[in-house]
Amino acid sequence: MTSETVRPTAPVPRLVFQRSRTSARDQTAFLGKLVLVLVLGAAGAALVLTGDALMTTAGVVVLGGLYAHMVELQHQCLHHSAFLRTGPHRPVGVLLGLPMFVAHSHYRIRHLQHHRYLGTERDSEFFGFDTRQPLTPTALLAGLFDYRRFLTVAVDVQRSWRGKWRYEDGQISPRMSRACMAEYRLMTLTALGGTAACVAGWTEQVLLLWVLPVLLVSTPVHFLIELPEHIKCDDDTTDVLRNTRSISGSRFSRWFTNGNNLHVEHHAAMTVPINRLTERHAEVRQFARYVEHSYWTFYRRVIREATHAARRRPGPDSAE
Repeated sequence: MTSETVRPTAPVPRLVFQRSRTSARDQTAFLGKLVLVLVLGAAGAALVLTGDALMTTAGVVVLGGLYAHMVELQHQCLHHSAFLRTGPHRPVGVLLGLPMFVAHSHYRIRHLQHHRYLGTERDSEFFGFDTRQPLTPTALLAGLFDYRRFLTVAVDVQRSWRGKWRYEDGQISPRMSRACMAEYRLMTLTALGGTAACVAGWTEQVLLLWVLPVLLVSTPVHFLIELPEHIKCDDDTTDVLRNTRSISGSRFSRWFTNGNNLHVEHHAAMTVPINRLTERHAEVRQFARYVEHSYWTFYRRVIREATHAARRRPGPDSAE
Protein backbone atom coordinates (compact mmCIF):
# COMPACT_ATOMS: atom_id res chain seq x y z
CA MET A 1 0.00 0.00 0.00
CA THR A 2 1.15 3.51 -0.73
CA SER A 3 0.62 6.23 1.77
CA GLU A 4 -0.42 9.74 0.78
CA THR A 5 0.90 12.85 2.43
CA VAL A 6 -1.94 14.80 4.01
CA ARG A 7 -1.31 18.52 3.73
CA PRO A 8 -2.64 20.69 6.53
CA THR A 9 -5.63 22.77 5.54
CA ALA A 10 -4.88 26.49 5.35
CA PRO A 11 -6.68 28.45 8.08
CA VAL A 12 -9.74 30.35 6.95
CA PRO A 13 -11.81 33.05 8.68
CA ARG A 14 -14.86 31.48 10.28
CA LEU A 15 -16.42 34.32 12.24
CA VAL A 16 -15.85 37.39 10.04
CA PHE A 17 -18.48 36.52 7.43
CA GLN A 18 -21.12 35.14 9.78
CA ARG A 19 -24.43 36.97 9.67
CA SER A 20 -26.36 37.91 12.78
CA ARG A 21 -29.71 39.54 13.47
CA THR A 22 -30.30 42.50 15.72
CA SER A 23 -31.19 41.46 19.26
CA ALA A 24 -32.94 43.30 22.07
CA ARG A 25 -29.55 43.87 23.64
CA ASP A 26 -28.26 45.45 20.42
CA GLN A 27 -31.27 47.75 20.28
CA THR A 28 -30.69 48.81 23.89
CA ALA A 29 -27.06 49.59 23.08
CA PHE A 30 -28.13 51.83 20.20
CA LEU A 31 -30.78 53.56 22.28
CA GLY A 32 -28.08 54.28 24.84
CA LYS A 33 -26.03 55.97 22.11
CA LEU A 34 -29.03 58.14 21.20
CA VAL A 35 -29.48 59.19 24.83
CA LEU A 36 -25.81 60.13 24.97
CA VAL A 37 -26.31 62.25 21.83
CA LEU A 38 -28.99 64.24 23.64
CA VAL A 39 -26.79 64.67 26.72
CA LEU A 40 -23.77 65.79 24.73
CA GLY A 41 -25.92 68.08 22.60
CA ALA A 42 -27.28 69.77 25.70
CA ALA A 43 -23.77 70.07 27.16
CA GLY A 44 -22.39 71.56 23.93
CA ALA A 45 -25.24 74.05 23.72
CA ALA A 46 -24.75 75.03 27.37
CA LEU A 47 -21.06 75.70 26.74
CA VAL A 48 -21.85 77.85 23.70
CA LEU A 49 -24.45 79.89 25.55
CA THR A 50 -22.17 80.78 28.48
CA GLY A 51 -20.85 83.73 26.50
CA ASP A 52 -17.27 82.98 27.56
CA ALA A 53 -14.97 82.82 24.53
CA LEU A 54 -13.10 79.69 25.65
CA MET A 55 -16.27 77.88 26.68
CA THR A 56 -18.02 78.89 23.47
CA THR A 57 -15.15 77.54 21.39
CA ALA A 58 -15.27 74.27 23.31
CA GLY A 59 -19.02 74.09 22.74
CA VAL A 60 -18.62 74.61 18.99
CA VAL A 61 -16.07 71.77 18.91
CA VAL A 62 -18.33 69.47 20.95
CA LEU A 63 -21.35 70.14 18.75
CA GLY A 64 -19.36 69.80 15.54
CA GLY A 65 -17.93 66.48 16.63
CA LEU A 66 -21.38 65.37 17.75
CA TYR A 67 -22.97 66.13 14.37
CA ALA A 68 -20.29 64.04 12.65
CA HIS A 69 -20.89 61.25 15.18
CA MET A 70 -24.61 61.39 14.41
CA VAL A 71 -23.93 60.63 10.73
CA GLU A 72 -22.10 57.48 11.87
CA LEU A 73 -25.17 56.51 13.89
CA GLN A 74 -27.25 57.25 10.80
CA HIS A 75 -25.01 54.82 8.93
CA GLN A 76 -26.14 52.04 11.25
CA CYS A 77 -29.75 52.96 10.54
CA LEU A 78 -29.02 52.61 6.81
CA HIS A 79 -28.27 48.94 7.40
CA HIS A 80 -31.34 48.37 9.60
CA SER A 81 -29.15 46.99 12.38
CA ALA A 82 -30.10 49.42 15.15
CA PHE A 83 -33.68 48.39 15.99
CA LEU A 84 -35.59 45.12 16.18
CA ARG A 85 -38.20 46.43 13.76
CA THR A 86 -37.55 48.06 10.40
CA GLY A 87 -39.92 50.98 11.01
CA PRO A 88 -37.83 53.24 13.31
CA HIS A 89 -34.71 53.19 11.15
CA ARG A 90 -35.80 55.80 8.63
CA PRO A 91 -37.27 58.47 10.96
CA VAL A 92 -34.34 58.17 13.36
CA GLY A 93 -31.87 58.16 10.48
CA VAL A 94 -33.48 61.26 8.96
CA LEU A 95 -33.17 63.20 12.23
CA LEU A 96 -29.56 62.09 12.75
CA GLY A 97 -28.58 63.38 9.32
CA LEU A 98 -30.38 66.73 9.45
CA PRO A 99 -27.64 68.87 11.07
CA MET A 100 -25.22 68.00 8.23
CA PHE A 101 -27.95 67.85 5.56
CA VAL A 102 -27.45 64.14 4.82
CA ALA A 103 -30.60 62.66 3.26
CA HIS A 104 -31.14 59.25 4.84
CA SER A 105 -32.90 57.47 1.96
CA HIS A 106 -30.56 58.82 -0.73
CA TYR A 107 -27.56 57.89 1.42
CA ARG A 108 -28.98 54.40 1.99
CA ILE A 109 -29.44 53.70 -1.73
CA ARG A 110 -25.95 54.85 -2.69
CA HIS A 111 -24.30 53.21 0.29
CA LEU A 112 -25.85 49.79 -0.29
CA GLN A 113 -24.66 50.03 -3.88
CA HIS A 114 -21.20 50.78 -2.54
CA HIS A 115 -21.33 47.55 -0.55
CA ARG A 116 -22.53 45.63 -3.57
CA TYR A 117 -20.02 47.00 -6.09
CA LEU A 118 -16.93 47.59 -3.91
CA GLY A 119 -13.84 46.62 -5.90
CA THR A 120 -15.50 47.18 -9.27
CA GLU A 121 -15.80 50.16 -11.61
CA ARG A 122 -19.40 50.66 -10.49
CA ASP A 123 -18.39 51.46 -6.92
CA SER A 124 -19.56 54.92 -5.92
CA GLU A 125 -19.99 56.25 -2.39
CA PHE A 126 -22.47 58.90 -1.21
CA PHE A 127 -19.72 61.30 -0.16
CA GLY A 128 -17.61 62.71 -2.94
CA PHE A 129 -13.98 61.91 -2.11
CA ASP A 130 -12.67 59.25 -4.49
CA THR A 131 -10.11 57.19 -2.59
CA ARG A 132 -8.77 55.87 -5.91
CA GLN A 133 -7.47 59.28 -6.99
CA PRO A 134 -3.80 60.27 -6.45
CA LEU A 135 -3.11 61.09 -2.81
CA THR A 136 -1.87 64.68 -2.70
CA PRO A 137 -2.08 67.54 -0.17
CA THR A 138 -4.46 69.35 -2.53
CA ALA A 139 -6.81 66.36 -2.70
CA LEU A 140 -6.75 65.98 1.08
CA LEU A 141 -7.54 69.65 1.66
CA ALA A 142 -10.37 69.51 -0.87
CA GLY A 143 -11.79 66.52 0.98
CA LEU A 144 -11.39 68.11 4.40
CA PHE A 145 -13.37 71.18 3.39
CA ASP A 146 -15.76 69.74 0.86
CA TYR A 147 -18.31 72.54 0.94
CA ARG A 148 -19.35 71.76 -2.63
CA ARG A 149 -21.48 68.99 -1.18
CA PHE A 150 -23.86 71.62 0.20
CA LEU A 151 -24.31 73.05 -3.29
CA THR A 152 -25.21 69.56 -4.50
CA VAL A 153 -27.72 69.29 -1.66
CA ALA A 154 -29.21 72.64 -2.66
CA VAL A 155 -29.69 71.39 -6.22
CA ASP A 156 -31.35 68.21 -4.91
CA VAL A 157 -33.64 70.29 -2.70
CA GLN A 158 -34.66 72.53 -5.61
CA ARG A 159 -35.38 69.54 -7.84
CA SER A 160 -37.36 67.85 -5.09
CA TRP A 161 -39.70 70.80 -4.68
CA ARG A 162 -40.27 70.82 -8.44
CA GLY A 163 -40.86 67.06 -8.43
CA LYS A 164 -37.94 66.69 -10.84
CA TRP A 165 -35.49 64.85 -8.58
CA ARG A 166 -34.16 61.65 -10.13
CA TYR A 167 -31.70 59.04 -8.92
CA GLU A 168 -28.79 59.15 -11.35
CA ASP A 169 -26.97 55.90 -10.54
CA GLY A 170 -29.55 53.27 -11.38
CA GLN A 171 -33.22 52.44 -11.06
CA ILE A 172 -35.11 52.87 -7.79
CA SER A 173 -38.75 52.38 -6.93
CA PRO A 174 -41.22 55.29 -7.01
CA ARG A 175 -41.63 54.86 -3.25
CA MET A 176 -37.91 55.36 -2.63
CA SER A 177 -37.87 58.34 -4.97
CA ARG A 178 -40.71 59.95 -3.02
CA ALA A 179 -38.88 59.26 0.25
CA CYS A 180 -35.74 61.00 -1.01
CA MET A 181 -37.69 64.04 -2.20
CA ALA A 182 -39.59 64.28 1.09
CA GLU A 183 -36.33 64.31 3.04
CA TYR A 184 -34.81 67.00 0.84
CA ARG A 185 -37.93 69.10 1.31
CA LEU A 186 -37.59 68.64 5.07
CA MET A 187 -34.12 70.14 4.81
CA THR A 188 -35.74 73.28 3.39
CA LEU A 189 -37.96 73.55 6.44
CA THR A 190 -34.91 73.09 8.67
CA ALA A 191 -33.05 75.86 6.85
CA LEU A 192 -36.11 78.11 6.99
CA GLY A 193 -36.32 77.50 10.73
CA GLY A 194 -32.73 78.64 11.12
CA THR A 195 -33.43 81.69 8.93
CA ALA A 196 -36.51 82.58 10.97
CA ALA A 197 -34.44 82.40 14.14
CA CYS A 198 -31.92 84.80 12.59
CA VAL A 199 -34.67 87.23 11.62
CA ALA A 200 -35.96 87.04 15.19
CA GLY A 201 -32.58 88.20 16.47
CA TRP A 202 -30.92 84.82 17.20
CA THR A 203 -28.31 85.03 14.44
CA GLU A 204 -25.36 84.53 16.79
CA GLN A 205 -26.96 81.48 18.38
CA VAL A 206 -27.73 79.91 15.00
CA LEU A 207 -24.14 80.47 13.88
CA LEU A 208 -22.59 79.07 17.04
CA LEU A 209 -24.98 76.18 17.63
CA TRP A 210 -25.24 74.96 14.05
CA VAL A 211 -23.53 76.72 11.14
CA LEU A 212 -19.99 77.06 12.50
CA PRO A 213 -19.90 73.59 14.09
CA VAL A 214 -20.91 72.03 10.76
CA LEU A 215 -18.60 74.08 8.56
CA LEU A 216 -15.53 74.19 10.79
CA VAL A 217 -15.70 70.87 12.64
CA SER A 218 -18.25 68.36 11.32
CA THR A 219 -17.21 68.55 7.66
CA PRO A 220 -13.47 67.91 8.16
CA VAL A 221 -14.03 65.44 11.00
CA HIS A 222 -16.44 63.39 8.92
CA PHE A 223 -13.88 63.28 6.11
CA LEU A 224 -11.23 62.03 8.55
CA ILE A 225 -13.59 59.29 9.75
CA GLU A 226 -14.38 58.11 6.24
CA LEU A 227 -10.89 58.42 4.73
CA PRO A 228 -9.29 55.22 6.08
CA GLU A 229 -12.03 52.88 4.86
CA HIS A 230 -10.59 51.95 1.44
CA ILE A 231 -7.83 54.38 0.50
CA LYS A 232 -4.57 52.74 -0.61
CA CYS A 233 -6.16 49.31 -0.34
CA ASP A 234 -6.44 46.89 -3.29
CA ASP A 235 -9.13 48.49 -5.45
CA ASP A 236 -8.93 45.84 -8.18
CA THR A 237 -10.52 43.04 -6.16
CA THR A 238 -13.87 42.30 -4.56
CA ASP A 239 -12.15 40.49 -1.68
CA VAL A 240 -13.12 42.47 1.41
CA LEU A 241 -10.02 41.21 3.20
CA ARG A 242 -7.93 43.12 0.67
CA ASN A 243 -9.99 46.12 -0.46
CA THR A 244 -10.95 47.47 2.97
CA ARG A 245 -9.08 48.66 6.07
CA SER A 246 -9.79 48.15 9.74
CA ILE A 247 -8.28 50.14 12.60
CA SER A 248 -8.05 48.64 16.08
CA GLY A 249 -8.44 52.06 17.66
CA SER A 250 -9.14 53.13 21.21
CA ARG A 251 -12.36 52.87 23.18
CA PHE A 252 -13.05 56.53 22.38
CA SER A 253 -12.47 56.16 18.63
CA ARG A 254 -14.66 53.05 18.51
CA TRP A 255 -17.48 55.01 20.16
CA PHE A 256 -16.95 58.23 18.23
CA THR A 257 -16.89 56.53 14.81
CA ASN A 258 -19.64 54.13 15.91
CA GLY A 259 -17.50 51.16 14.93
CA ASN A 260 -16.54 52.57 11.55
CA ASN A 261 -12.94 51.72 12.44
CA LEU A 262 -13.87 48.03 12.11
CA HIS A 263 -14.60 48.42 8.44
CA VAL A 264 -13.45 45.03 7.17
CA GLU A 265 -15.75 43.43 9.72
CA HIS A 266 -18.61 45.66 8.59
CA HIS A 267 -18.20 44.97 4.87
CA ALA A 268 -17.86 41.26 5.50
CA ALA A 269 -21.28 41.15 7.21
CA MET A 270 -22.99 44.50 6.85
CA THR A 271 -26.20 43.66 8.73
CA VAL A 272 -24.41 42.68 11.93
CA PRO A 273 -25.07 45.30 14.64
CA ILE A 274 -22.08 47.62 15.00
CA ASN A 275 -21.62 46.89 18.70
CA ARG A 276 -20.99 43.20 17.84
CA LEU A 277 -18.12 43.78 15.41
CA THR A 278 -15.39 43.97 18.06
CA GLU A 279 -15.56 40.22 18.69
CA ARG A 280 -14.56 39.64 15.05
CA HIS A 281 -11.53 41.92 15.06
CA ALA A 282 -8.99 39.34 16.22
CA GLU A 283 -9.80 37.23 13.18
CA VAL A 284 -9.57 40.26 10.89
CA ARG A 285 -6.14 41.05 12.28
CA GLN A 286 -5.13 37.54 11.33
CA PHE A 287 -6.50 37.44 7.80
CA ALA A 288 -6.99 41.00 6.47
CA ARG A 289 -4.21 42.75 4.57
CA TYR A 290 -4.81 46.29 5.83
CA VAL A 291 -5.14 46.66 9.59
CA GLU A 292 -3.82 49.67 11.49
CA HIS A 293 -3.21 49.96 15.21
CA SER A 294 -4.63 53.47 15.55
CA TYR A 295 -5.99 56.36 13.56
CA TRP A 296 -2.84 58.34 14.30
CA THR A 297 -0.60 55.75 12.66
CA PHE A 298 -2.87 55.80 9.62
CA TYR A 299 -2.96 59.61 9.35
CA ARG A 300 0.82 59.89 9.75
CA ARG A 301 1.27 57.44 6.90
CA VAL A 302 -1.19 59.32 4.68
CA ILE A 303 0.43 62.69 5.38
CA ARG A 304 3.87 61.26 4.72
CA GLU A 305 2.79 59.73 1.43
CA ALA A 306 0.95 62.87 0.30
CA THR A 307 4.00 65.00 1.15
CA HIS A 308 6.30 62.69 -0.79
CA ALA A 309 3.91 62.76 -3.75
CA ALA A 310 3.95 66.56 -3.75
CA ARG A 311 7.75 66.59 -3.72
CA ARG A 312 7.89 64.15 -6.64
CA ARG A 313 5.62 66.27 -8.81
CA PRO A 314 7.56 68.34 -11.36
CA GLY A 315 7.33 72.08 -10.99
CA PRO A 316 6.01 74.39 -13.73
CA ASP A 317 9.57 75.22 -14.81
CA SER A 318 10.74 71.61 -14.95
CA ALA A 319 11.87 70.24 -18.27
CA GLU A 320 9.47 67.77 -19.80
